[in-house]
Amino acid sequence: TSCFETVLFTLLHSRVTRQETCGLQRCAVAVINEEQRAAFEGILSLYDGEHASASLLYGVTGSGKTSVYVHLIDAMRRKGKASILLVPEIALTPQMIRIFSSYFGDDIAVLHSSLAVGERYDEWKRIKTGRARVVIGTRSAVFAPCSDLGLIIMDEEQEYTYKSENSPRYHARDAAKFRCASSNALLVLGSATPDVESRYRAEKGVYHLFTLKNRFNARQLPSVRIVDMRQELRGGNGSEVSGVLLHELRENISRGEQSILFLNRRGAASLVACGECGYTYSCPHCSVNLTWHSATRRLVCHHCGYTRALDDACPECGGLLNQFGTGTQKLEEHLREALPDVEILRMDADSVSPAGSHEKILSQFREKKVPILIGTQMVTKGLDFENVTLVGVISADQLLYCGDYRAGERCFSLITQVVGRSGRGAKPGRAIIQTFTPQNPVIGMASRQDYEGFYAEEIELRRLQNCPPFSDIVTVTVSAEDESAVLRCCTYIRDRIRSELRGRKDAAVLGPAPLPVVRVSNRYRYRVTLHCRFDKEIRTLVS
Repeated sequence: TSCFETVLFTLLHSRVTRQETCGLQRCAVAVINEEQRAAFEGILSLYDGEHASASLLYGVTGSGKTSVYVHLIDAMRRKGKASILLVPEIALTPQMIRIFSSYFGDDIAVLHSSLAVGERYDEWKRIKTGRARVVIGTRSAVFAPCSDLGLIIMDEEQEYTYKSENSPRYHARDAAKFRCASSNALLVLGSATPDVESRYRAEKGVYHLFTLKNRFNARQLPSVRIVDMRQELRGGNGSEVSGVLLHELRENISRGEQSILFLNRRGAASLVACGECGYTYSCPHCSVNLTWHSATRRLVCHHCGYTRALDDACPECGGLLNQFGTGTQKLEEHLREALPDVEILRMDADSVSPAGSHEKILSQFREKKVPILIGTQMVTKGLDFENVTLVGVISADQLLYCGDYRAGERCFSLITQVVGRSGRGAKPGRAIIQTFTPQNPVIGMASRQDYEGFYAEEIELRRLQNCPPFSDIVTVTVSAEDESAVLRCCTYIRDRIRSELRGRKDAAVLGPAPLPVVRVSNRYRYRVTLHCRFDKEIRTLVS
C-alpha cells in the first residue's frame, strides 16, 4: 500500500507541476515604472551576442526586481535565446513558476531536486530540444543544457545555498560566470542585500551596477521596532516571545491580517541536560549535543541523523531533565498556548521533507489566510504575500556570534530580507526584532534597511582583516576515523605549502585547526587555511 501511495503521489505531483507550467493563460508582460525600465534597458543594452557581461541589480525589498527579470527574459525570447533563472530555495520555485508561467506558458522548464527522476529527465529533454527556453530552478539548474543561452539570472545572489558542499563542489555563481563567458551571454545578479564581494566588484567596475531605490508603486518600507529582551527578563517574561510581539500578533489577528515569525533554528530544544548532575545527551557519532524534537518525541543529531528516545529521568543519576534553547517547534507550542484558537503553520526542514510539501504550506498560507507562519530562513526571501503586515525576528543574536567573518553579513541579509516580507500590499507593514544586544550596529542598520551604511563599515573591516574581496581564502579539509592520522596529514600539507610559498609575502598559512564540529559520523575533521590571491600558482599548488 505504501508503495502504491508513493507512486500515486509522484504522478499527481508531476501532473500538478505540469499544470503549473502549462495550464496558465499567458498575459501581457508586466508594466514597469521608470526606475525599473532604466535598469531593464541598461542591462539589455550590454548584450550584443559577441561579448559576455555581468550586472548587479541592487533593489530594496519590494522594488520589483522580478518584473525586470520578466522583461529581460521576454527580450531574450524575442532574440531566440534561452534564459536560466536561479533561486536559492526550492520553496521559492512554486511562486516563480506561477509568475513566469502567466507570461511564458509552456515555454518554462523546472529543475530542482524535489522532482521525481523521470520528471527531471522529461524537463531536461524539453530544454535540450529547445521546446523550453526558460529554465527555473535551484543551483543545479545552472547546468541546464540550453543550446542558445543568452541570459542567466541569479535571484538573491548573496545566499550561501548557491554553494554546493557535496561533491562535485561548486558555487553556482562561478559556474554561471563560466557559462556566460562561453556563450557570450548576460549574467544578472539580483538582491536587496548583495554579497559584499559582488558589491565591491560593482564599485570597481567589474560588474555593471543598476539600482532600484524605491518600492514599486511608491509603497513604504515597514516600520521596525527593536525589543530589548533583557527588559523582558527583568519584567518576568522568560519566554521566547516578547509582550510587544504578542500584542502585535493579537492586533493583526483581530484585523484579519497575517504575520510571519522567523527563527533560524529548527526543533524544540537545542540541549537537554540534567539539572542535578549536569548530564547532557550527545551524539555517539558526532561531537554535538542532540536536539529535542517535540513533534516526533525524539532526540536528533542534525549532522548524521542519529535519533533516540528521551528518558523519563536522567540516565546517570535519575534527576530531573531540563530543556534549553528554542527552536521553531517550541515557538509553535508556545504560541498555541498563548493563542489557543489561532491556526499556525510551521515551515522548516522537518515540515517540508516530503516532496511538494513546501508548496502545500505556502498555498495554505496564501489561500486560507492562515494568521501565523513560523519558519527558518525558508521564509526570509522571495515570498510575496499582500496580506502580511507583521514580521517578527526571534533571537536575532544567534545569527551574529558564530565565529565566521561573514556572520555580520548573513545576519544583516536575513533580517533585512525577512523584514521586507511585510507591507508588500496596500496595507502598511511593520516588524519587531527581538535581541539581547540592541546596541549591535548590524542589528541597528538592518532595522533601518541601511545597506549602504552596512557595506561601508563591512568593507573597511574586511580590508583591515585582509578578508575577501581583498584576498582569497583556500581551505584544505582532511577527515578520517583516526584523529592522529588527520593531524599528521594536515601538518604535512601546511609544511609543504609554506615551503612552496616561502617567497610570497601576501600568503599566510594557518592550522591545523579543528572544524567547529570536529567529529561527524565518526570521522575527525581538521583544516589548513591559506590566505592569499588565488592565482595560477596557488591553484596549481593546491591541485
